[in-house]
Amino acid sequence: MKRYDILDGFRGYFLVFMLVNHLAFQGGSLVARFNHAELGYVQDAQGFIFISGLIVGLYYARGYLKGNAAATDRKLLARCWLLYRYSLALVAFVFALAFVLPGAEVWWGAYFPEFFRDAVTTTIGAALLLYQPTFMDILPQYILYILVSPFLIRLVLNGRADLVIAASIVCWLTVQFGHHVPMIAGIEALGQAIDSDFITRAAFKPMAWQILFVGGLVIGCGITAGTLDLDAWFSPRRRALFAVAVGLVLLFLVYRLGFTLGYLPEDVGNRFLAHDNRNEFSLVYLVNFIALGYAMTWILRCGGESDSVFLRALAGFMHRLFGLGFLRFIGQHSLQVYAYHVGLIYLVFILDRRYGPLSEPLKAAITVAGVASLWIPAWLHARYRESAAAMPKRAASA
Repeated sequence: MKRYDILDGFRGYFLVFMLVNHLAFQGGSLVARFNHAELGYVQDAQGFIFISGLIVGLYYARGYLKGNAAATDRKLLARCWLLYRYSLALVAFVFALAFVLPGAEVWWGAYFPEFFRDAVTTTIGAALLLYQPTFMDILPQYILYILVSPFLIRLVLNGRADLVIAASIVCWLTVQFGHHVPMIAGIEALGQAIDSDFITRAAFKPMAWQILFVGGLVIGCGITAGTLDLDAWFSPRRRALFAVAVGLVLLFLVYRLGFTLGYLPEDVGNRFLAHDNRNEFSLVYLVNFIALGYAMTWILRCGGESDSVFLRALAGFMHRLFGLGFLRFIGQHSLQVYAYHVGLIYLVFILDRRYGPLSEPLKAAITVAGVASLWIPAWLHARYRESAAAMPKRAASA
């Protein structure tokens, strides 16, 4: 594989299980139970945002290091504009269907209830990225993070990674202590002064989830600039740190299975749940992500040289898994695949509510077909790029 091909494999893997987990069949789906999210508190959206920040640091830091700061700024702004157009297209697609389909409120009323009370105000809020229907949170977040990336990359490359990390932690803590609530209330008060039906809506709190993107960006910039020595952190000599990470992963596994199987004492479970808030990316999710991320990276980099037969086999399996051509291909076109998966989720929801409850074999067949169909937007986008790249050559030839 090329240097960063495995990152495309990771993105493809996250997209696959994002679709599997988002297909909300009545009564749940048995096939959806077979995924990593059932074994801890690391989920696909977290990995997707972290990898996005990592790739921004790896790729765009090169432009600044080569002295092409202005051109790189323009590329990042162009990326924001592209993401915004995709976000608008998704909202327009779903809202248009909700407007014309007679049973839309019954099917999607819980996904964006305000639209059915005041479609105009809700649409304006969505255009301002202040209102997000269910499953559409990542793109607006990503836009916000990309907008501040030129500033963050400059700071990291100028030796102020510590300042970037500290500011990111403060933002995360702001949400954990609830200081973001008056900020949101203030935005809603301003909007309601114009229209009483105005409201903000988003599942994820960007000020908390940014810690994933910023962490990835800092690591990516450090790798590109050569200031981050990965061998110092991930080497066979770091077995103790690897053991701590694995221990934490197993601890979260015990808690997760404890809630699922009901063997966790109530008082212990209540203490744990106080730090379990996915929307605010609370302490449980942050620590579990860091632990699993470190353990997986160590296995990928060092497991093949380990004296443990199990670790060598696990490292080989992970390299083969994330090196699968299908995963890498859809990961290379992640924006298009993500947008497609949102539309597919909403359409399957109609199918399930209109003709369901569906049988488990049919749910599994729809899920497998949906995963396979992720190849379609990736292929279409690849063909579009090939065509666009060939146009100047054809024009010159003519």
